[in-house]
Amino acid sequence: MNRAPLIVLVVVVLGLLGGLAWWFTHQQAPTNELVLYGNIDLREIDLAFNNNERIAQVLAQEGDRVTHGQVLARVDTSRLEPQVAQAAANVEVAKVDLANAKLQYDRVAQLWRVSGGKAESRQDVDTARATMDSDAAHEDADEAQLALLRQQLKDAQLLAPADATVRSRLMEPGEMASPTRAVYSLAITDPKWVRVYVSETDLGKVRPGMHAGVSVDAFPNRNFSGWVGFISSVAEFTPKNIETTDLRTSLVYEVRVFVNDPGDALRLGMPATVHIALPAGTQVQ
Repeated sequence: MNRAPLIVLVVVVLGLLGGLAWWFTHQQAPTNELVLYGNIDLREIDLAFNNNERIAQVLAQEGDRVTHGQVLARVDTSRLEPQVAQAAANVEVAKVDLANAKLQYDRVAQLWRVSGGKAESRQDVDTARATMDSDAAHEDADEAQLALLRQQLKDAQLLAPADATVRSRLMEPGEMASPTRAVYSLAITDPKWVRVYVSETDLGKVRPGMHAGVSVDAFPNRNFSGWVGFISSVAEFTPKNIETTDLRTSLVYEVRVFVNDPGDALRLGMPATVHIALPAGTQVQ
């Protein structure tokens, strides 16, 4: 008896059964989790001096973590400090002149009133009053000049405006500082977020404040907690650099998922996967 056809038939049947079993076990079951793909984003600051002066010190390096108010660089103040001292002296002289002018005015005005205008004329009174007002104006001008120079002296120190990480050190001691030339490029470490895009069909399932989990390829065994913080009110076409599992050509909405990263492990531009748990009864295929 030739058993070859029977063996072939058994093999075919077993193959079909195996294929059906694989198909049933690999069907993607509906889930109540929305998975989105994007990149880590954060705010950046280009930090420059207010003064046009020679840079004396640059104190931070690339990669340094700096805190709010920390001194990062200084410019040369050897010419500014004498100007501040001179302006302070001018203010003191102006105060003395004003005090003397006020005494003169009070004396002339008193004599004019007592003598009924015989000891001093009205013109003398007006002249003394004009001198007093002029000295008062000079004092105000000198104080304003002193305040300006003191502010310039304060601006000679470049301070970190927030807790951040130095991304780039762009100028060195000896170079001429300028308000138009950044000395540092800083990356603010808090907040950080993942910029993702949600299709119009899934937009109604996402709302601000929803909890989210964030993972990146650099830390495969670590999950970062986050929350939905911003949902754009304007639709846009799918960006070319969007990272999704399928090609989506429909309109999408930008969503920012803020991330807790106290250890500053996440870097700008890192690809990230966001998992947003949806309410019970909400399913995504």
